[in-house]
Amino acid sequence: MPDFEQDFIPPHCPNPECHFHKGERQLWHFVRIGFYPRARAPHRIRRFRCCHCRRRFSTQTFASCYWLKRPILGELFGRLLACSGYRQIARALSCSPHLVLGQTARLGRHCLLFHQERRPPVQEPLSLDTFVGFEFSQYAPIGVHTAVGRSHFFYGFTASELRRSGAMRAAQKKRRAWLERRHGRPDPRAVERDVTALLGALCPAPQPLELHTDEHADYPRALKRLRHLSVSHHTISSRIARTSRNPLFPVNLLDLLVRHSSANHKRETIAFSKRRQSAIERLWVLLVWRNYVKSFSERRRDSTPAMQLGVESRGWQPAEILAERRFVERVGLPQAWREQYDRGLTTRYLANNHRHHLRYAS
Repeated sequence: MPDFEQDFIPPHCPNPECHFHKGERQLWHFVRIGFYPRARAPHRIRRFRCCHCRRRFSTQTFASCYWLKRPILGELFGRLLACSGYRQIARALSCSPHLVLGQTARLGRHCLLFHQERRPPVQEPLSLDTFVGFEFSQYAPIGVHTAVGRSHFFYGFTASELRRSGAMRAAQKKRRAWLERRHGRPDPRAVERDVTALLGALCPAPQPLELHTDEHADYPRALKRLRHLSVSHHTISSRIARTSRNPLFPVNLLDLLVRHSSANHKRETIAFSKRRQSAIERLWVLLVWRNYVKSFSERRRDSTPAMQLGVESRGWQPAEILAERRFVERVGLPQAWREQYDRGLTTRYLANNHRHHLRYAS
C-alpha cells in the first residue's frame, strides 16, 4: 500500500451520517488535531476532526487497508486469479485461511465499488449467459448470470440458487429429497428474477438493447418484466461451435477465463465456495482484472476491454486500484449489487451467514 504523505488533505468527511460525506467539498471544514504513532511505516499518522459532525479520523481512514492489522490485499489480488485455493494462498503467505477469506471479502467489495464508479452505460450489443457452479456441496448448484459486451467488457453479474438436476442415482435422488425437506427448495423462478435484476441494474432508464442469449426458457420471461427497455432479443443454439464468429463468443470466452483462473469454479474441485456470497466476492476481483488490468491478448499485450470500449486510456495496475478506499454511500449501488455488498445472499445449508455490519471498515 502507498504511504499517505503528512500534507494529505481529506477529500470529504468519512462519516456517512455527515452532510459533507457526499456534499460539496468547497463548503467543508476540518481541523488537524495532531498525530498518533504506530509500529508500521508510516510511523506517524495525521489525525483530523470534522467541524460539522465532530467525527475524528486520520489519513488511514481513506486507505483501502483501513482497520487491517496485516494487509495482504495486494498479494491477494494476483493469487486469487492464479487458480489457487484459500488454504494454498494462506500457506504461501504464512497466514491463517480465515485471514485470506476475510480480506478476500474486503477486496471483492472494493472491486465492486471500483467498477461501479467507472461502469459506462450500455451502448453496445450484450451477450448474456449462465455458467453453473456450486456452493457447499454438489447438491447446491448456483447459476452466475454474466453480461458481456461486444468489446468483451464485463458489465456485471448476479447469481441464483438452482436445484440439482441431471442424471442421478437413486441414492442421490433420495439425498436431494431429504435436503429439500430439511432446508427447503430453491425458488424455481430464481433465474428469471436475478436476470431481471441484472439487466435492470445495467439499464435502469428506458433505452433500446440488443441482447444475445442461448435458448434458456427463463430469459424471455425475464425480459417481459423489463417494460422500460426495448429489447431486440436474439437466441443462439448452444450446439453451434463456440468460435469467434459465434455472437456469444464474448461471454463464452469469459466463462472459460472464470473456470481457468478461479479454483472455486472448477468442475471437479475441493476448492469450491462454501457460500454463494464468497463466490460472488471472488468474481468481482476477476471482473476488475478482466476489464481494467488484463490485456485482451496475452501475447500481443494490447488494450484492455475498458480501453477498447473507450472508458479508460490505459491499463490499471493492482496497486493503483487499491490506492484509496471507496465509500459505498458515495458511490451508490443498484439494489441487486447492494445486497451483495452487504453480504445479504445466504446459503440455506449453513446456520450462520454473516452479514457485513462493520461501521468503519469497508
